[in-house]
Amino acid sequence: MNAYEELRYMSDQGVATLVFNRPERLNAWTPTLERELRDALRAAQADESVRCIVLTGAGRAFCAGMDMEVLQRAPASPAATQEASDDDSQQRYGYFWDIDKPLIAAINGPASGVGLCLALFCDLRYVVADAKLSFPYARRGLAAEHGIAWLLPRLVGPMACADLLFTGRTFLGAEADQLGLARALPADGFLEHVQAQARDIAQLSSPRSVRVMKRQLLEARYQTLGQATRAADAAVAACRGTEDFKEGVAHFLEKRAPRFTGR
Repeated sequence: MNAYEELRYMSDQGVATLVFNRPERLNAWTPTLERELRDALRAAQADESVRCIVLTGAGRAFCAGMDMEVLQRAPASPAATQEASDDDSQQRYGYFWDIDKPLIAAINGPASGVGLCLALFCDLRYVVADAKLSFPYARRGLAAEHGIAWLLPRLVGPMACADLLFTGRTFLGAEADQLGLARALPADGFLEHVQAQARDIAQLSSPRSVRVMKRQLLEARYQTLGQATRAADAAVAACRGTEDFKEGVAHFLEKRAPRFTGR
């Protein structure tokens, strides 16, 4: 595992935990942190012992958004460097969707701007109930970035999305729970609870099934019900001869813990 400057990587019981590690700056986003996160996700994807990935922040914050010192040094027209492809995986954080293992955002404290965008690209989101969250673009003279004007309304609905984006207001984790954006949990024992949920997925769910279902959820965004149903029928048929399907039946009948191989 590479030694990182602004990220910590830990792996235990099938769960890789990636920690944004700039607590003195509330884990504000930098190019270094971005490079290291991409590298760490690639490493977790390649590690067969890892079956679930948790993203969280060191100290009292998840990620306070772009480091303002970095933002001040940014070129006036950054859009000129953005990817020209319409392929989802080629977008700035679209590579999150290339990871075929569950990605869980453990929002342990304040999250704003790009920090909250990252969480939207994860499969599951848990948040401390009193964490302060915001999409502050309207209050910075910016537009909604990284495709979240497409993604956020699919999570919370068009009107709630417009409210959060147009006002740029701060809202709490408890409201994020009400909107369906994240599941709120008490601060006491927060990360331990999220990691326990991740271990349940890692140890009790078939890695192959989870890979297939993650792909189904992504593809269903662009499918009709008929297309999704036909794809599901083909996916279920393909499961029948797999090791994980046989083990899924065997451990249920034998009343024991599963020993899934992911094949």
